Amino acid sequence: MAKLFYLSGLTAALLLAGCQAVNTTSGGAVGVDRQQYMFSMLSTSELNQMYAQSYQQTLSEASQKGVLDKSSANARRVDAIAKRLIAQTPAFRPDAAQWAWDANVIDSDELNANCGPGGKIIVYSGLIEKLKLTDDELAAVMGHEIAHALREHSREAMSKAYGVQMASQIGSALGVGQLSMGVANAGVEYLMTLPNSRSNENEADLIGLELAARAGYDPNAAITLWQKMERAGGGAPPEFMSTHPSSGSRMASLKAAIPKVMPLYQQAKGQR
Repeated sequence: MAKLFYLSGLTAALLLAGCQAVNTTSGGAVGVDRQQYMFSMLSTSELNQMYAQSYQQTLSEASQKGVLDKSSANARRVDAIAKRLIAQTPAFRPDAAQWAWDANVIDSDELNANCGPGGKIIVYSGLIEKLKLTDDELAAVMGHEIAHALREHSREAMSKAYGVQMASQIGSALGVGQLSMGVANAGVEYLMTLPNSRSNENEADLIGLELAARAGYDPNAAITLWQKMERAGGGAPPEFMSTHPSSGSRMASLKAAIPKVMPLYQQAKGQR
């Protein structure tokens, strides 16, 4: 047991030693101000470049299969909404104005969307069609995904994984048994990785809510979006064991933040 405590402390020490504290975004009206720790040898530009290659491969494969949608009503909606949301990203980080943003639709039944490092957006048609998303709801989910990229949650996750890997290797060298290592790894995962992942999801919800409001999309649509997601998802695992907040806590957090961004929405609507 003493070795497990030692290993946990070692993990934290290694993670902090190899990482630097950063603030990837400003807090905005929603007040997202958690300090992040990033592995110093993995830069933002390197990760963006790595992801851009993967993104292009995904688009190439979709094109070869005839499912890369460039001209449908869905594609036009996603393009228009993306442009309005992207225009608001400098409110959280000015350098995002120079990112090589891109948005595409893939024709698939998958209920999914993502925005990878550097602003590479993919929306799957199933998300739009099966949930019958309005433009406001589509802006909510796209804003959420864009927020992950602005906060560099992928880089943050990779930084944590590096710390876990280092601790595991050193733990093995110290003679920690296989069973003990399994317990240690599980502890590291639940105490370190999953709680932060839920925190990241909450941050993406809040920043996405503000991005959509600034772009002139009704913040209340975030609530109806997640209600639709909940109905589509059916049963879900307990929140403690999940990387996503429960629907109840997620919607409670969003409802509490809506009054903070409503003036931004009203201002944007008045200017359109």
